[in-house]
Amino acid sequence: MRYVVIFEKSADGGWGAYVPDIPGCFTLADTRDEASRFIREAAAGHVQLMRDRGQAIPMPTTVVDSIEVA
Repeated sequence: MRYVVIFEKSADGGWGAYVPDIPGCFTLADTRDEASRFIREAAAGHVQLMRDRGQAIPMPTTVVDSIEVA
């Protein structure tokens, strides 16, 4: 499955990332590259844990779009 990942840069220069469709799946890192790597690992681990527990794996539902604001 393919999930949307949201990356956010913090005021101190670090990065946060989370997967809106996988509750509780997030990470913090010093760089965006690290955040990208960490969130992949977090999502894979989270989904595997859900499988191991017999829980339903959430379907991707988040849609990405953008708007222009004048």
